[in-house]
Amino acid sequence: MTGHDVIGVGLGPFNLGLAALLDPVGDVDAVFFEAAPRFAWHPGLMLPGTTLQVPFLADLVTLADPTSRWSFLNYLHERGRLYRFYFYERFHVPRAEYDAYARWVAESLPSCRFGARVTAVEPDGDGWRVSVETAAGVEDHRARSVVFGVGTRPAVPAVARPVLGQDVFHTEDYLTYREKAVTASAVTVVGSGQSAGEVVADLLEAGLPGGLPGGLTVDWFTRSRGFLPMEYSKLGLEHFTPEYTAYFHGLPPSTRDELRAGQDLLYKGLSAETSERIYDLLYEATVDRADPPVVYAGACELRSIEPSPLPGRRWRLHWHHRDQDRAFTRDTDVVVLGTGHEPAPLPVPSGLVALDGAGRPEVALDYRLTLASGAPSTLFAQNAELHTHGVGAPDLGLGAHRNSVIVNALAGREVYPVRDRTVYQSFGGPLA
Repeated sequence: MTGHDVIGVGLGPFNLGLAALLDPVGDVDAVFFEAAPRFAWHPGLMLPGTTLQVPFLADLVTLADPTSRWSFLNYLHERGRLYRFYFYERFHVPRAEYDAYARWVAESLPSCRFGARVTAVEPDGDGWRVSVETAAGVEDHRARSVVFGVGTRPAVPAVARPVLGQDVFHTEDYLTYREKAVTASAVTVVGSGQSAGEVVADLLEAGLPGGLPGGLTVDWFTRSRGFLPMEYSKLGLEHFTPEYTAYFHGLPPSTRDELRAGQDLLYKGLSAETSERIYDLLYEATVDRADPPVVYAGACELRSIEPSPLPGRRWRLHWHHRDQDRAFTRDTDVVVLGTGHEPAPLPVPSGLVALDGAGRPEVALDYRLTLASGAPSTLFAQNAELHTHGVGAPDLGLGAHRNSVIVNALAGREVYPVRDRTVYQSFGGPLA
């Protein structure tokens, strides 16, 4: 059985950033396992023209170590694109380029192993036995510490789960089934976040140029009260900082849940650019023409899906308007679920990790999972702590900070400085 100081489970951007920051730390032996054959970041949403919603400085390493060889700027330099990026003059880079950058890091780091699925993590003395399934068979590894970066999975409403397939699918699979959507007669998009908005914009660009009637019919409904922009003011962005994370973590669990319930637009919602793009498409399509067959409305909750009785339609969707307390139905051919994501389950034995009253893992401020036994923990989690650390948990901009904290804990010393003060705002009440 091969032994390591640390094993990473999963290789999304957060654990990949950890692998990059551990690369120069010679006294920490680390290996990272990922079931997929290669790095791919939300491949189903790599639509042309889409960009990151955070600046390029929120790469894998820069906010922890701007001198790292694994920075986005060094990627551009090694690819001969630095001057081109200089003239590009954009702070928010194409989503496809972020994916290419992260793939370059993943393929360059010797600690990253793809095509290796972790099937179990179990206690083994003062460490952990990690079972890994590869094409060659099952192998066991041992580690003093384990960092889970298993990420999230599509959140699918219960009413849609029985009918998931090629014409009812999550936005995560949009590019896979896009041809079916853009060639359908009627498409319904559910949700009002960025992914849903990008799908709507793509459908409009595909369906509006030919005019109407007889073109693509688009319904766009959301349970939220409207199609609202994500908060992107400078003072609002200070919530995505180590100070706010520490403040939020120090609050009682009930207060944290109450607070986060009102913060959706800090990390959800549409970008201003996507909102403008959709409106402009609709405006230009109505110059000297009738309104297109596009209906969008907020406060609409999907209650059920059943086969449509109408000839030529595939599904009948039953909706409930939350404000008017009124039911209505719409018939469609394709349903695209922009209903967000939820934490993926951790591959650990039941009862190992302490859970809160809502069944969520308890996560310490330094990102250690609390063990149900009360023993000191050497299990860490990435992007599984929205309920304990606040809205910054899934944000790429805080990934390097979280990894600095984890690296320092793994090494038992300060490898990367963790700043005490990064913003002007005070989140707690002023001290007397």
